[in-house]
Amino acid sequence: MLKPELSKQLTFSDIILILVNLWPVWGVWFNGWQASEVFLVYCMESVIVGLFNIIKMLTTTLVKKRDVWENNGVKSMQSGFLFIFFFIVHYGLFVFVQVSMFLAVSNFKNGDFKPSGFFNLLFHFPQYMPQYALWLLFGFTVSYGFQVIKDFILSGTYRTADMGKLMFSPYARIFIQQFAVILGSMFLLFGAGKIFILIFALIKIFFEVYMNFEKALNEAVDKPWQKIN
Repeated sequence: MLKPELSKQLTFSDIILILVNLWPVWGVWFNGWQASEVFLVYCMESVIVGLFNIIKMLTTTLVKKRDVWENNGVKSMQSGFLFIFFFIVHYGLFVFVQVSMFLAVSNFKNGDFKPSGFFNLLFHFPQYMPQYALWLLFGFTVSYGFQVIKDFILSGTYRTADMGKLMFSPYARIFIQQFAVILGSMFLLFGAGKIFILIFALIKIFFEVYMNFEKALNEAVDKPWQKIN
C-alpha cells in the first residue's frame, strides 16, 4: 500500500508551486474569477503534468536507451520508447475520463461556448477560457517546467532514473485530482465554488508539496522486485 511520507523542508520549487496554487484562490475570492473556469484549468493541469513526464522519460531514454520491464514477474530489457508508449495510452485514458467527467457533471459552459467533448476542449482550449485562465495554465506550465529543469535535468537525475518509476510517478496526483473533479463538480452545481476552490487548493498543496510520494512510489515498486530476486 502506498504510504506517503511527510517532507521536512521546503525547496524553492515547492515555494513556487505553493504560490501558483494559491493564485487561483486569490482570483476566485477577490478578483471575480469563475470557479468553474479555474477548476477546468486544474483538470487541464493533468495534461501538462503528463507532457512533462513524457519529456522526462524521453530524456532518460536518450541516455539509457533501455530499462527493465516487468510483466507478471518476468523481467526483460526493453526500449524506453515502450515505456513512453504505454504511459501515453494509459495515462491519457485517465486524463480523458477525468476531464470528460467534469464536462458531464458540471455542465461547463463559458458564454455561448460549450465544449462538445474532451478532444474539442483540448484542441480549442483558448476558445473556451478567459485570459486569466490561460495565464493560470501558463503559470502551472512554468512551475512544472522549472521543476523538471532544476530537479531532473540539471541535477543529472535523468542519467540514472528508473523508467518504470518515471512511468508511474504522476499517478498519485491524478488519483487525487480525479476524486477532486467529481467532488468539485458537485460543489459547482450547488454554487459553492469559492469554498471548494479554497479547500481543493489547500489539499493539493499538502499532497504535492508536503507528502513525499516519490519515496513511497520507490518503495512500492521496489518491494515486488525484491521478492522476485
